[in-house]
Amino acid sequence: MTKPIVLSLGELLWDLLPQGKRVGGAPANFAYHAQCNGAESYVISAVGEDSLGNELVEEVEKAGIEHVIQRNAWPTSTVDVSLRNGIPEYTIVRNIAWDHIVYTRELVDLVSKADAICFGTLSLRSQETHDTVLELLKHTKPNAMKFFDINIRSDHYSKDLIDALLKEATVFKLNDSELLLLRDMFNIRETSDNEACKWFQARYGLDYVILTGGSTFSAIFTKDGESSTYPTPHVEVNDTVGAGDSFSGTFAARILAGDSLKDAHRAAIDTAAYVCTQAGAWPEYPSEIPDYLAQAGL
Repeated sequence: MTKPIVLSLGELLWDLLPQGKRVGGAPANFAYHAQCNGAESYVISAVGEDSLGNELVEEVEKAGIEHVIQRNAWPTSTVDVSLRNGIPEYTIVRNIAWDHIVYTRELVDLVSKADAICFGTLSLRSQETHDTVLELLKHTKPNAMKFFDINIRSDHYSKDLIDALLKEATVFKLNDSELLLLRDMFNIRETSDNEACKWFQARYGLDYVILTGGSTFSAIFTKDGESSTYPTPHVEVNDTVGAGDSFSGTFAARILAGDSLKDAHRAAIDTAAYVCTQAGAWPEYPSEIPDYLAQAGL
């Protein structure tokens, strides 16, 4: 069986955690976990012509992920991550390498073959990468999954940007804190979170809307009226860096492989729970995550 091709467009960086640096960047994390769940993943990003950039390229290749990682004169991105009870807070600087991803024919050819493409708001804060990503999204296959994992960070977003990306998306993922912000931004009157998610689905014609509630629940709604809700497994949290991205990458890969909504959702929950028990966004996978969680009593 041919593996589905999954692309991530956007940031690739070093998360500077208290225990050391780890590979990160939400789209790149998505690609890693999609790859671990049977997809053929590609990272599209940019790093500097420096030692940190060299190391990032090495880590991507070590993980078996294909890539088009451009090299440029801006510094490789590093993000200071502080943890409060395992919950990360990020300090993200501007004008780094992935702010300058260049539109090329090579990228167009790759995007036109993809079964799924992941993107978010952060890397589109710069005009250059913004224009590149939006232009590339014009070249997707008609049935490609376009996965908008919003990942709001600090002041690196706007209503106009979110609206533009929702118009491109077929899948929209957000967490409960982001939904609260968007309720006000879009003047959403629906009283329940479920109805607010369905508001986005109706307005933008989305195939899936995914709402995650951290340590409590996650819910997925489809355009056909199907839904899936599960409680979040209780685990001993190391840190939650990349947990949401692991959920997204797993869900996308499993849906592309033909899993049912509930099976793909269950796999995504288990993966995110496992990632929370590990350090950083790219932990090594045990042979079977559900067995690992069961044996750990989680």
